[in-house]
Amino acid sequence: MTALQELWPEVQDTCTSLGLMLSIVLFTALARVVLQRQMHRPMAHTFVLEFLATFQLCCCTHELQVLSEQEPAHPTWPLTLIYFFSLVHGLTLVGTSSNPCGVMMQMMLGGMSPEIGATRLMAQLIGALCSRYCIGVLWSLGLTRYHVSDRSFVCRNPIHVDLPKAIVIEAICSFIFHSALLHFQEVRTKLRIHLLAALITFLVYAGGSLTGAIFNPALALSLHFKCFDEAFLQFFIVYWIAPSLGILSMILMFSFFLPWLYNNHTTNKKE
Repeated sequence: MTALQELWPEVQDTCTSLGLMLSIVLFTALARVVLQRQMHRPMAHTFVLEFLATFQLCCCTHELQVLSEQEPAHPTWPLTLIYFFSLVHGLTLVGTSSNPCGVMMQMMLGGMSPEIGATRLMAQLIGALCSRYCIGVLWSLGLTRYHVSDRSFVCRNPIHVDLPKAIVIEAICSFIFHSALLHFQEVRTKLRIHLLAALITFLVYAGGSLTGAIFNPALALSLHFKCFDEAFLQFFIVYWIAPSLGILSMILMFSFFLPWLYNNHTTNKKE
């Protein structure tokens, strides 16, 4: 009985954090439904959907960080939550990317016009910054023992390796994830969402203790805005340049190098 009483505050805090994240998901879903009925201009519609998607992703990830600190001795618990909420985001944020690298990939492959790309990038940036201040307000309510308003004003540096290694890790994570995103397009939607959620969980498990394995510039800005303020160049290189290099190398490999290699092999075989 005493052990149960000692565990109860932890369980209560966990349930509160989970309820908060699910409430954010429901709020953004309701906002999408209402605004889709009210907005008829395609550009404004695109902006709002991308803003809400990025807002939801960033807010939930902020709270996931809080949950991971509650159970540091059980690393499988945060990974389970990452998988679950990756599924939730995959199901509820269809048609959006919430990631500037995803927009860059579509633009470079010719699947998106520069105007729409710029609109989405602007929406993601604003959504990331708004989520940071919104979650700060929610934490100031003190719903759990871990909800402290000062959290959002402190730099919690996630980089635990030297700069070259951090760049390589974020670039590789971006390369792997967006390669899967590109090549899973023909897979059935329900299976694709599970595969991508499992991949995200694996990447966080592999690189989370080194750089956070964020591979999303907008999400990195929201999570570590104070760190960008204190060490802008380092964080800009690791969380903006490195994922972009991963995208660029992925496109060069699959769109140019591998087709060239295949054509060259075919030509030599005929000769």
